[in-house]
Amino acid sequence: MNEVVETLRNIEQNYKIFQQQQFTFTRALDHTREEAHDLLRPVASIVQVQVLKDQHCISATDRRILNMFISICNDLRNLCQKLETVHPGDQVTNGLLERCKVLLNDSNDLSAIRATYPHGVVNYLSFEEARHTYGGVVSLIPIVIDHLKEWVTYTKRHLLHQVSHGRGISKKEAPTSQKPSSVRFAAHTSVSNKNTVQLQEKDFQKFLLENQRPKQKAPWRPPGKHPY
Repeated sequence: MNEVVETLRNIEQNYKIFQQQQFTFTRALDHTREEAHDLLRPVASIVQVQVLKDQHCISATDRRILNMFISICNDLRNLCQKLETVHPGDQVTNGLLERCKVLLNDSNDLSAIRATYPHGVVNYLSFEEARHTYGGVVSLIPIVIDHLKEWVTYTKRHLLHQVSHGRGISKKEAPTSQKPSSVRFAAHTSVSNKNTVQLQEKDFQKFLLENQRPKQKAPWRPPGKHPY
């Protein structure tokens, strides 16, 4: 889990650098779309960005920023694959991962998605760009990162609950394990007390027999002096 958190943190740092260059990114898309004579269609998929970079990119600056976008998408895709092996998941985590995998699919249509508050990526675009051309492609990465952060938060809470529950069960079982020794001690004490009582009763009966035994009377002799 620590490795997952660290990987996601690194991706976020790379995305912050990319976000600071959003204007460079949209200008690179403008240039490559002009070279491709494809100014009518919106940029609505990862594979479309890949094609523009590979086939219609002239400027090194444009190539660098387009590569950065594709690299972050690949890192997010690899992280999704890793998350499937880290935790078996449940309905919530599996749903989050499935959404991320659909969004990161190379040919998935991104034209309808929009990142909302607190993300301001769409607000940095012009009205036409936000409504039609680039609103979806600039929203992809922040939306996926939000889903993955939600996955991490939920999984941590779930694992912590399991650990706390396991400790609670152990504490409840601890006194039970000590019970047999207490019972044995109590039983031993009971037997000892019983033996003591039996001995006391035996001594008492012996005392009674000795004191109730009739005393022997001296033989009768006529009055007078008698030699010893």
